Amino acid sequence: MTASTTTSSPATTARATASLADIVSRNLRQYGIMIALVAIIIVFAVSTQGRLIVPNNVWTLIQQNAYVVILALGMLLVIIAGHIDLSVGSVVAFVGGIVGYMMYAWDVPWGLAVLAGIATGVLIGAWHGFWVAYVKVPAFVVTLAGMLLFRGLAQVIAARTMAGFPAGFNAIAGGSLPNILGFLANPFAGVLPANSPFGQSFDLVTLLIGLIGIAGLVVATLRSRRSQIAHGLPVEAQRTMIIRLVVISLVILAFTGILAMNLIGGTPIVLMIVAALILVTAFITTRTVFGRHVYAVGGNRAGALLSGVNTARVDFMIFVYMGFLTGIAAIVTTSRAGAAVAMAGQSYELDAIASCFIGGAAVSGGVGRVTGVVIGALIMGVLNMGLSILNVNANWTMAIKGLVLLAAVAFDLVSKRRGAGA
Repeated sequence: MTASTTTSSPATTARATASLADIVSRNLRQYGIMIALVAIIIVFAVSTQGRLIVPNNVWTLIQQNAYVVILALGMLLVIIAGHIDLSVGSVVAFVGGIVGYMMYAWDVPWGLAVLAGIATGVLIGAWHGFWVAYVKVPAFVVTLAGMLLFRGLAQVIAARTMAGFPAGFNAIAGGSLPNILGFLANPFAGVLPANSPFGQSFDLVTLLIGLIGIAGLVVATLRSRRSQIAHGLPVEAQRTMIIRLVVISLVILAFTGILAMNLIGGTPIVLMIVAALILVTAFITTRTVFGRHVYAVGGNRAGALLSGVNTARVDFMIFVYMGFLTGIAAIVTTSRAGAAVAMAGQSYELDAIASCFIGGAAVSGGVGRVTGVVIGALIMGVLNMGLSILNVNANWTMAIKGLVLLAAVAFDLVSKRRGAGA
């Protein structure tokens, strides 16, 4: 009698299905900030007696913090590469002043003014990138000079407040997607009080966007899992994956459901702009050669150079992309305010940097994820709105944000030391 043998493919042999504990340990930082975000939302929801999560406040939260997410996406690449950009707040004011002046003084159509604003942001990013990449001036010095330069130019251009912009421009940050699908009656409308902050119906466009987002999440997760299996990499247990997808899907559904009941309008236009930029940045960082080069430069610049990476070009393009996003943030900020003012963008660079570090970007560079930065920006936004609803003094709000930032960076450093010790 012969013994039967079972053969397996190299991919099957190399692959080890990860347990829930393995997944959590490998992604402690990511899961930690997600848990922190949920905890902060629950705390403020309770302390504000539910006012934080009423539909209109959710809509306002998106509108008020869109600039943070936009700037943080660009700042992520800058920090991953081992740099910093202190000029984004001043550039927001300068670009906003240019866009406002074009519409206010020259009657330029708002669409052309928007394109000119984005182009100006790109040129400023190229200016910074040139000094950092080719003249080898440290980014801290270059962008500190840019902070002073463009704040001064903003005060020259917007010496007085310019307002009265076209409705189409103001709708960029203050408008909603048109409701082309109608409404779905709220089954709880009969028990809601007359002055309830929850609408009597759901905006179907908003609900559809939420369902599309859930479908995209599931497809992307399954494709990533198949790719990992094909390359013999460890994957999370199927049950763990299903639980994770269900939890995130419920969160997306709850968010879009609340947003669909707001009394201001449907899905904010600015939310779609932010979502598109998130997808583009995620694609750049995870699916392109340039994205891999950014991580390589930040992780080991000398090693990347010896491997044939054009580090100067990488540095230059990082700041060009930062300028592009800063131009968009300037347009969003000016649209939301309905005016161009010289003092716009104050402390924006601090919000963007804090969002990156809270979201898991490493101080030393080479580490950071788009999802983490978005969660970090949401934490900053929820803190701002929650403390504002509670009428906490602005000075205390700033102090609390500083402590949160310090705790996040300290956690990152302690985690690294433990990992090195292990």
